[in-house]
Amino acid sequence: MEYVLRTRGLTKKYRRFEALKGLTMNVPKGAVYGFVGKNGAGKTTLIRLVCGLQLPTSGEIELYGADNKDKSIAAARRRIGAVVETPSVYLDMTAEDNLKQQCMILGLPSFDCVYELLKLVRLDNTGKKKARNFSLGMRQRLGIAVALCGDPDLLLLDEPTNGLDPQGIIDMRELILKLNRERNITVLISSHILDELSRLATHYGFIDDGRIVREMSAEEFQSARRKSIRLTVTDTAALARTLDKMGIGYEIIGESAADVYACPNITELSGALAENGCEILSVTEHDESLESFFISLVGGNGNA
Repeated sequence: MEYVLRTRGLTKKYRRFEALKGLTMNVPKGAVYGFVGKNGAGKTTLIRLVCGLQLPTSGEIELYGADNKDKSIAAARRRIGAVVETPSVYLDMTAEDNLKQQCMILGLPSFDCVYELLKLVRLDNTGKKKARNFSLGMRQRLGIAVALCGDPDLLLLDEPTNGLDPQGIIDMRELILKLNRERNITVLISSHILDELSRLATHYGFIDDGRIVREMSAEEFQSARRKSIRLTVTDTAALARTLDKMGIGYEIIGESAADVYACPNITELSGALAENGCEILSVTEHDESLESFFISLVGGNGNA
């Protein structure tokens, strides 16, 4: 398998705090790589190191075969586009002027790519409207357009759907898939919205406390995640007490529903619940979510 990005034993220390602790990861060419971890796990630090915004304390970063200790890494980094933390746009400029400014910064010989990129991110009709008057979703798409000015092969996106409304999330998903499938851009996405990430990713890297705890393809995730049944009941507290007594794993997912990670005898369970004044309203097959899988992998109740 060909990889566009690999790290080996990567560490980053800030005085007494160690953000990355020997992180090793592998991003395949052509992948949409979902980078999953809690707040403070080291996701943004990794992205900043890959972009060259910070230097690692130790370890190696390899981009397209170029090692971070070699001079050739500079040329490899020109193949990266990135939106780190917040979109890097000039708020007092129009979308078109933002892209022209980026073209000049990159030393591109013309502005030929500008209209195409504006159309790609659906900002071609914004005219003289300045970026400060854009919605959050429009700014995020403009940030991606800026990152695409250098025609990158690898796109790094740090929380691209953070704060977006449902339509904005759908627009972002469609854009990322289009870039990956039509332009063959490898995409690494750090995101808190794991349900949305599961609709995009072809590969996953799960990070916890500065280390990659597991990497897997989407196919491997489908095989590894626990099968479950989703129960809708009249009293989830009674359901929890009953399942605890029966030694069955579960997750309460709402006021009236729970995922049960086993195949209990429904007649026996229904009888036990009835004794506690609880009734089963529906039973459906349901596979474990990416969020539940992540929590089961790393433990704890922190935000992913």
